[in-house]
Amino acid sequence: MENVFTTDREKFRPYNSPEEFDRIVYYNSVGEMWENCVKEYAQRTAIEDDGKKYTYEQLEEQASFLRPRFGEGKRVALLCPNSYDFVKAYLAIVTSGSTAVILPPQLPPEAVFGCCMKLGANMLAYHPALSEKLATVKAAAPQFPLVDITEAAAKKKDTVLSKPTDPCVVMFTGGTTGRSKGALLNHRAVIEGTVNGCYGVGHVFGQRYMLILPLSHVFGLIRNLMTCLYTGSAMFICRSNKDMFRDIATFRPTIMVMVPALAEMALTLSRKFGRNMLGDDLKYIICGAAAVSPYLIEEYPKMGISLLAGYGLTESANLVSGNPNSVGKPESVGIPYPNQQLRIVNGELWLKGDNMMDGYVGDEAENAAAYEDGWFKTGDLVKIDGDGYLYITGRSKEIIVLANGENVSPAEVEARFNTPAFIADTQVFEDVLPNGTHILALEAVPRATELKGIEGDVKEYITKELEKINATLPPYQRVSRIEIRDTDFERTPSMKIVRYHKCK
Repeated sequence: MENVFTTDREKFRPYNSPEEFDRIVYYNSVGEMWENCVKEYAQRTAIEDDGKKYTYEQLEEQASFLRPRFGEGKRVALLCPNSYDFVKAYLAIVTSGSTAVILPPQLPPEAVFGCCMKLGANMLAYHPALSEKLATVKAAAPQFPLVDITEAAAKKKDTVLSKPTDPCVVMFTGGTTGRSKGALLNHRAVIEGTVNGCYGVGHVFGQRYMLILPLSHVFGLIRNLMTCLYTGSAMFICRSNKDMFRDIATFRPTIMVMVPALAEMALTLSRKFGRNMLGDDLKYIICGAAAVSPYLIEEYPKMGISLLAGYGLTESANLVSGNPNSVGKPESVGIPYPNQQLRIVNGELWLKGDNMMDGYVGDEAENAAAYEDGWFKTGDLVKIDGDGYLYITGRSKEIIVLANGENVSPAEVEARFNTPAFIADTQVFEDVLPNGTHILALEAVPRATELKGIEGDVKEYITKELEKINATLPPYQRVSRIEIRDTDFERTPSMKIVRYHKCK
């Protein structure tokens, strides 16, 4: 059985201010969008980094002297840490008629070379701080063009207005298989993702953002940087997460884009020190890239902050859905954004739309596996309620098939065990007893701030409460072993839990 769903943008109108909703318009390319931003917000601060402020006009002026170094129709690999120079170079590349291939700055030298070759880069634009990463490129391909992004050309070049279907950016992703690939997003997809970031946020124009996510990740590039620029907002670049709270006190952001683990940490510290560690000016947290706990959604409004959960993929230019009514539906990832189609096939979400990638670069086998009849298969198991809100119930590749043939989605079971406020996270997995019997097991990470005042053995108390939940589950979803952890789970760079293999 299958269903196809679409959403009109009017579904989001009640959640934006009336004046701002009508200002949310679409552009044909990043260049067209950027020209409008420079014209409308010329003297506003666009970026604040390393003690300096740069207006939209200054950013365009400096980008215009980089464009000639890239030319048109090129595929330019960009290797740069989070910085003003990254923003300047990225804009210069994608508004010069070329395509930016964003390389994670932590790549080792041999991977930098390998990615340039696999993804068809014509040149490598780099920041001098990462010059040691060029060693393999220089040795293996001494004629390969290298561009220092801190060195401008002698003459400037105006913005190139690309077509919507022209390639814009290649972003790294683990995709649905976990193997690193390059997803190619055209200008229409990037604009679609940028505009989607505006929907459902009461006041989105003229805000103050802080960047703490890597710009080499689609969440940081699209929802943090691109939506910030689109709305004439200012973005403070936090160079190191260890300085995050100091920088918050100085910059006083009004919107922050973050993963759930950081939101959890900030909430814990706010409770510990008795004040809002994210600052009194903060109004919205845009939270995603991993499952968002309903606990966070319910607790942040007590500090005057709306935490808005969402769902997306690199392949969908980051954003598929956003929840403007998180408090009302805390377990949902929200309303699907407009200009896309959602199809549910045997519980799995398939996608088509203006926000979708053109495909994985140089990877025919991965493309063949990812698509069916033109639909992108996300690998995510979902359901949609009567109000049109989307829920993620698991991952198809994580399904555990029991000996009796029953299929168990770990995420669906974990959602039940995550209900108590004293549980920060859980993982359900298939384990093997010494006698060879396969069982479902649960490990849980407690939330210490919610366990104050508990007398006696805290782990025993938690276990008993989780056993009560366990007893309410259908027999095939019940776990046979519960373990309370003293430490967090291992996590990926995007702060998702690293799942155990089929058997731990």
